[in-house]
Amino acid sequence: MAASAEPDGPGSGRTSYPTHRGRRTQAAIDDAARTVIARKGILATTIADIAAEAGRSAASFYNYYDSKEAMVRQWALRFRDEANQRAVSVTQHGLSERERAHQAAAAHWHTYRHRLAEMISISQLAMVSDDFAQYWAEMCAVPIAFIAESVRRAQRQGFCSDDDPELLAEAIVAMFNQFCYIQLTRTPAPDDEACIRTLTNIYYRAIYCQKDEPN
Repeated sequence: MAASAEPDGPGSGRTSYPTHRGRRTQAAIDDAARTVIARKGILATTIADIAAEAGRSAASFYNYYDSKEAMVRQWALRFRDEANQRAVSVTQHGLSERERAHQAAAAHWHTYRHRLAEMISISQLAMVSDDFAQYWAEMCAVPIAFIAESVRRAQRQGFCSDDDPELLAEAIVAMFNQFCYIQLTRTPAPDDEACIRTLTNIYYRAIYCQKDEPN
């Protein structure tokens, strides 16, 4: 895996622009980048593509970011807390296992829906950058840890005793990621409730489909 092409530090070497005009321009660039990346992916997207979508010059992009990788790094830092906050909702007490599966599926789906460009960018850059591979691993670690603990809890109740909790959790999260990517990058737009229900059913049945018979 290649070394990262990103600049050091979350600020990417650029000065922030606190003025209204500066914030508006940066927001336009970010919005344009998200639109193009959702359509083409980060690896095929160029600075010229982003600038054209934003109706700005390519030079204006470099007022805010050193590179498209630096832009994605800032995005990742901005939405990490948001993704973690969504994950907290599935750990609340008093939920049935079915309800917990639904909450986990909904949290994953909504994170992907609201941060599609970020998820696409980080997952694709993880293939060519050690730094982004670490970002991606950290993002996936939260749902993997939660699902692995759900598997262990189910095993104490007599379910899926022959499964490795970590491997099963990794398989479910990988399936969630690919399903969300396929559904959210196609047209027409998917039915949110139908997709969340499908993810919930797969998650729940993978763990609780049949209780193991005692020997």
